[in-house]
Amino acid sequence: MTSPTHDAARPSFNNADQPDSQHQLLQHDSTLTVAQSVSLTLSSDSLLVADERSSTRTSSRACCGLLPKSSTKDTHAISFYNILDADLSPAGLTITYAEHSTKDDVSVTALQYPIADEEKANVEAWITRLLDLAYGNAQRYKRLKVLVNPFGGKGGAVKLYQNYAASIFAAARCKVDVQETTHSGHATEITEKIDIDAYDAIVCCSGDGLPYEVFNGLAKKPNAGEALSKVAVALIPCGSGNAMTWNLSGTGSVSVAALAIVKGLRTPMDLASITQGQTRTLSFLSQSFGIIAECDLGTDNIRWMGAHRFTYGFLVRIVKSAVWPCDLAVKVEIDDKKAIKDHYTAYANSVPPLRSPQETAGRSGGLPELKYGTVQDDLPKDWEVIPSETLGNFYAGNMAIMSKDTNFFPASLPNDGLMDVVTIDGTLGVSKSLKMMTAIPEGNFFDMPEVNVRKATAYRLVPREKEGYISVDGERIPFEAFQVEIHKGLGTVLSKSGHLYEAEGPKP
Repeated sequence: MTSPTHDAARPSFNNADQPDSQHQLLQHDSTLTVAQSVSLTLSSDSLLVADERSSTRTSSRACCGLLPKSSTKDTHAISFYNILDADLSPAGLTITYAEHSTKDDVSVTALQYPIADEEKANVEAWITRLLDLAYGNAQRYKRLKVLVNPFGGKGGAVKLYQNYAASIFAAARCKVDVQETTHSGHATEITEKIDIDAYDAIVCCSGDGLPYEVFNGLAKKPNAGEALSKVAVALIPCGSGNAMTWNLSGTGSVSVAALAIVKGLRTPMDLASITQGQTRTLSFLSQSFGIIAECDLGTDNIRWMGAHRFTYGFLVRIVKSAVWPCDLAVKVEIDDKKAIKDHYTAYANSVPPLRSPQETAGRSGGLPELKYGTVQDDLPKDWEVIPSETLGNFYAGNMAIMSKDTNFFPASLPNDGLMDVVTIDGTLGVSKSLKMMTAIPEGNFFDMPEVNVRKATAYRLVPREKEGYISVDGERIPFEAFQVEIHKGLGTVLSKSGHLYEAEGPKP
């Protein structure tokens, strides 16, 4: 904490006018001067701190005990995004913010200046403007239900939260209720009983498994529509994949993700219904069958490898050139890659669909009705039947990034009412399969001719084999027929942009 010891001087509150400054100020900008010669200026995107207090510099050439006195100026900018809080107390003005402590982490620090009593009204007004700029459309002082899975990933979620996230939430004056989960499905049990009027968001300290449970807990409520719209779901990355954090916050850092939750914008997001047998569950991330499901669920025994276990699993299985035959039918909406790119561009240029708490009014019903029925109903006649006798990979995504550096669905959008369905033949050979693997981080995967991409609203998949893996949001479901249907904007998340995922879209 920086805490100047100079006596309080009268702060000035005025419109800054510095036409020659490298920080050209806008008309609405204003400067507050404190501690005699420290100026705090609200610029277009940052708080500019200029400290011009005099100091003495020793010189090896000084003689007779006379030291040259010079004025030094320390100027730095603090992004509004990083500012957590500002407050006026008997101790003075305190500005709390997140500062990069390492390349990948931030930590809480603060500036503090004494304020004269007669200037407190001016300072209060300046604080109001600062916080308006710092938070914009983001909700301040969020009420957070924090669920920590002590068994997820490498088992360090409790320490990760305590060491890197808790201080960020506290500095931003979030109201936090922390609870550890004790068994699989516990988050669903907690969320099903939660008072949706008591919390603004449920924060999962885990991998992607806990958000899956939370969405399904909210879905079990009699007023599921209202619950899913009213309570946002967020993730602190403590697991293997952490896809939700990469998509919504663009980071794998616990502290940076915590900051992104503090500043997160309430964003509507599509969710998908999965019907299998007599059950109906929700999916927020992806469904996979074939090699991806095998790499995900068939490598649980090497979770200690972290995200590298997926790569290892892929390499082992690609050498076998295995295929996973099935019957596949899709309700296709867009099947041309150029048209898919045009759809992405149009959405990206549209007005962000921010969700206000008031929007939840009237959403007291349960889950939306299934437009296409369940997997046990007759197959709709207008669905496209896709030959899949030699299927190598089926992957349906609702988010772009599946794990770090794996932007598998670059055209995926949060709230367009469509899912991206990718199918790849299993007889391509090892060299082409390996080329696909390297093409994903390079951004060339989408345009490869062997990669079939469709925008869809529903599909049905029926495995032909007796044993294997089907993955929904990284969780294993029975190896039997299932059907998926998308619901536009059913869920709510906290995102950095309020509009797009933190991923590169498809190349033009």
